[in-house]
Amino acid sequence: MALAELRAPVRSHYAVWALVAAAIGIQILYPLMPESWRTPVTIASVVVFFLASVADAYRVLGAVSAAVLVAVAGGGGLVAESIGVATGWPFGQYAYTGTLGPEVLGVPVVVPMAWVMMAWPALVVARTLVHGAVAVTAVGAVALTTWDVFLDPQMVAAGHWRWFAPEPGLPLIPGIPLTNYLGWLVVSAVVLATLNASLRRTDQPSAPAATLYLWVYFSSVLAHAVFFGLPGSAVTGGVLMGAVAIPFAVSLARRRGRGGQSRVSSPTSAARPNK
Repeated sequence: MALAELRAPVRSHYAVWALVAAAIGIQILYPLMPESWRTPVTIASVVVFFLASVADAYRVLGAVSAAVLVAVAGGGGLVAESIGVATGWPFGQYAYTGTLGPEVLGVPVVVPMAWVMMAWPALVVARTLVHGAVAVTAVGAVALTTWDVFLDPQMVAAGHWRWFAPEPGLPLIPGIPLTNYLGWLVVSAVVLATLNASLRRTDQPSAPAATLYLWVYFSSVLAHAVFFGLPGSAVTGGVLMGAVAIPFAVSLARRRGRGGQSRVSSPTSAARPNK
């Protein structure tokens, strides 16, 4: 009986890593694809990344917590984006161009999925770096918002949405208004505060979530600088998201150096029951 109980969590652990590898693999392929293939690859990338994050939350915290993640981050993202499209608040005046697939309330379905896919790693990052509800909310909101310093320029350049009043913007990133990032901070703070209050805190950070966050950071700097012709966002995003990602990477390295390898990152530790 004990062996049977062990095998399912171990399989779950490997399934999460398979999804993480698939998400990374799709993102590696994206800049190598012809222009006509990039939109379907974008959608596939979000879907697989979403599944990886939700599966990891399920592995670490259980089914109820994974459902809370989807409801809070996905539902909150959908509400904020639908209000934003209709009113221009809190992000500024923008519109989707109809290229990202089916929509709900004027918002492509993949957009709230994108909120979910990065909200879970952002929570893991914040809980690794700081303690206390206010600090976790603040760091988590910054961890999530600074990702958009890469995302928005890339998606605007690809023609997936457009801004009607794009100035003033961040240094080196024309075409994206400052109000967008302020709106992201507000929405991200609400999402992260709710998740932090709702989801049990674990002793050690999730290795899959950490891998996803650091992959997004380092690959975004490289892709924007080399493949997408967006050196401004490579620099500005590299500095702003790096203010969270680099201390996070250092913290993980120190934990490993102290022999503090994450229990949830190993197959046997994944077998611990979550209640």
